[in-house]
Amino acid sequence: MTDKKLTTASGRPVADDQNSLTAGPRGPVLIEDYILHEKMAHFNRERIPERIVHAKGSGAFGKFTVTHDLTAFTKAKLFSEVGKETKVMVRFSTVGGEKGSADTERDPRGFAVKFYTEDGNWDLVGNNTPVFFIKDAYKFSDFIHTQKRDPKTNCKNAAMMWDFWSLNPESLHQVLIVMTNRGTPYSYRHMHGFSSHTLSFINSKNERFWVKFHFITQQGIKNFTDDEAAEMRGKDPDFAQRDLVEAIEKGDFPRWALKVQVMPEKDADTYEINPFDLTKVWPHADYPLQDLGIMELNQVPSNYFAFVEQAAFAPAHIVDGIGFSPDKMLQGRILSYPDAQRYRLGVNYEQLPVNRCPYAVNNYQRDGSMALGDNGGDAPNYFPNSFDSPAPDPSYAEPPRKLSESMIDRYDRNAPGENDHYTQPGNLFRLLSEEEKRHTIHNIVASMKGITGPRREEIINRQLCHFFRADLTLGTGVARGLEISIDLGRFATV
Repeated sequence: MTDKKLTTASGRPVADDQNSLTAGPRGPVLIEDYILHEKMAHFNRERIPERIVHAKGSGAFGKFTVTHDLTAFTKAKLFSEVGKETKVMVRFSTVGGEKGSADTERDPRGFAVKFYTEDGNWDLVGNNTPVFFIKDAYKFSDFIHTQKRDPKTNCKNAAMMWDFWSLNPESLHQVLIVMTNRGTPYSYRHMHGFSSHTLSFINSKNERFWVKFHFITQQGIKNFTDDEAAEMRGKDPDFAQRDLVEAIEKGDFPRWALKVQVMPEKDADTYEINPFDLTKVWPHADYPLQDLGIMELNQVPSNYFAFVEQAAFAPAHIVDGIGFSPDKMLQGRILSYPDAQRYRLGVNYEQLPVNRCPYAVNNYQRDGSMALGDNGGDAPNYFPNSFDSPAPDPSYAEPPRKLSESMIDRYDRNAPGENDHYTQPGNLFRLLSEEEKRHTIHNIVASMKGITGPRREEIINRQLCHFFRADLTLGTGVARGLEISIDLGRFATV
């Protein structure tokens, strides 16, 4: 162990660098957690001017059409009646690479949707996977650093990735998904999208429901094998961008069915898993998918920079009838994402055409870089005032939410009851076809063979323990692929 104390930028010693400060073991995160804010704020400013994550992406405009009545669960106006259409802008992306990286890298894919509603813009910001590598935003910058470049060599480093994953077994579920062929989608049109986070619906009776959103591709799932993806990286690193543009321009408009899982608010207290844990899924047998509508992309933006590069998404942007949850990763992103956009595009980024709400926007924000329009003209820039100026509307207030009566502390995110990292990944692997299992093991082995350095054996053995605990066939296949003799007794006790 080192004698060096971890501190904040101002020199304040840090007592816990693993867990956010929460009201009770399941959150929510407190705004007073300055160390979390400092970590995320510094992380958001590490690169200029491209996005830190999701730097390379493709986008298109389209529409969302309501096909089923779910007004019993939400009063959101965009879902108010069957047949109602709402304009959308969607941006797909890879997560870990830079702007010039290849579209077919093994990586999760971002799946961000901006709904231009009459109650403001709603950003549903997710991925093509229903889970993520970590469950607390406190670890987000640490994780992303392992996916970027080695600070010495400026090259990608497999040892960094697998070291982090092996030290954070909560990542196993997402690691396994990314190591299947779903980690290399054929195109953006042939993948699902997920909110991943748990959000909430609020209905006209002010009743709350916990929800997860699923965009189900109507083009069917289609993936590259590892070899095919590597070949395409050499042939056309912009394959997914080109595929999306060409499909829309020839009238082959991609579509997704938006479905939602709905959990009554009280169920969260007694459900067998933490419903706000981003590394877990809700089994469909318990909470089946319910149809909501169809999203269609039918317009290629006329200028990529103006409408895709400058598009800014943030899970903080919700509308009446849709709310947050105690999901610790979501709570961190609520603060972090708008902060990242203000840094990248300026404090007035929501005045840019692609981000501007097409309906009424009234506030007291003034000045700052790139203030567009008349900057509020001669209207007051303070509230309350004696003039005919915007005022709050109490009818939009959310119903109160009871917090845990636990003490405020940095709770271990993987404490007993929150530390089953193996059941869902193991179930996922056993659901794969025999061919998919072979491909997944091949992809893992190919990646782990890139681990080098003095800690290579330690990192590999630690990760093998996780694979064995998830599924014996998975662990055995990876060990054999790495030409490691198998001592099941040793792996079972590590």
